[in-house]
Amino acid sequence: MRATLMTVAAVSATALLAACGSATSAPSSGSSSSSSPSSSSSSGTASTTGKFLGCMVTDTGGIDDRSFNSSAWQAMQQAAQANPNITVKYLQSQSSSDYTPNINAFIAKKCGIIVTVGFLMGDNTQTAAKANPTQKFAIIDYNYSPVIKNVDALVYNTVQDGFLGGYLAAGMSKTGTVATFGGQKLPTVTIYMDGFWDGVQYYNSQTHKNVKVLGWNEKTQNGSFTGNFTNQTTGQTLTQTFISDGADVIFPVAGNVGLGAAKAVQNADAAAGSDKVNMEWVDTDGCIKAQQYCKYFITSVTKGIQASVKAAVLAAATGTFKGGNYIGDLANGGVVLSPYHDFATKVPAALQAQLAKIKQGLISGTIKAPTKSPA
Repeated sequence: MRATLMTVAAVSATALLAACGSATSAPSSGSSSSSSPSSSSSSGTASTTGKFLGCMVTDTGGIDDRSFNSSAWQAMQQAAQANPNITVKYLQSQSSSDYTPNINAFIAKKCGIIVTVGFLMGDNTQTAAKANPTQKFAIIDYNYSPVIKNVDALVYNTVQDGFLGGYLAAGMSKTGTVATFGGQKLPTVTIYMDGFWDGVQYYNSQTHKNVKVLGWNEKTQNGSFTGNFTNQTTGQTLTQTFISDGADVIFPVAGNVGLGAAKAVQNADAAAGSDKVNMEWVDTDGCIKAQQYCKYFITSVTKGIQASVKAAVLAAATGTFKGGNYIGDLANGGVVLSPYHDFATKVPAALQAQLAKIKQGLISGTIKAPTKSPA
């Protein structure tokens, strides 16, 4: 995978904002902490009686981002529910300057494990882990070479399910044009977009059609980015442009910005008085995390954050923690296409059969995605 961090075709450079958690003590004015926040993205409450403290540092999107922060916090709570000895807390990062203070605050609290969320915290986590070799860490969307023994690095080969999502989008398109865009040009974003682009090209090669992809080109690594993961208005504006250019399936890889894309899809369908445009959600099952737009989601291109984070926390709590790099893929269920939900009867049986065959081909290696795994 190409790991360039240059931002191209950025629609906006709006500063990253974050949804606020329930405030208690915090290491800086830009952070908040909670053991059982009032949040639509979490289910259940964290244990308050356990002796093992599991801690999480969010990225700037916050725990209600309907994406990787939300999924990670839900996983933390699930770990606490599974083992009553565990208490979980989070500190929220309002900006990148909060990463290190939040991590250090949790080191001072002697957390049994500190989970950091997102590629952008890779260097901060590495520095803290090397300076505190007995402190256990887990990080989402970043891995290390060589491995760091006290860090459970959780990455996901989303080029595989992105490939399936691209093939599905091409197969469902009536206009012969689909689109994708990212929040920021990070490897964990562009790998999804690469997979989507690759899947559309594979569809074209198999069906002798010419479905176009707006917003990204895997070969040149150029495309459209909103510059953030929070500005829904920017996502709506960019999606409206794609729709005007003929795209009828949209795949935003941009966290909460995707809600703006969903609003644009909703408006387009309302104006047409029919099912004109649809989309695919990212990271989590959109029909669970953004239920109000479920009718527009063909599927969600997801990664198994909840299962892997929960496993890391439980392992640390039970003394079976092993550092190293975990790669979630189609074979181990670490990446998947979510159920079709409202589209269960709309996706043709023949297309579903093709996707099942392609999935097995990606697992066996008989079908090769041009973009490399994050390993």
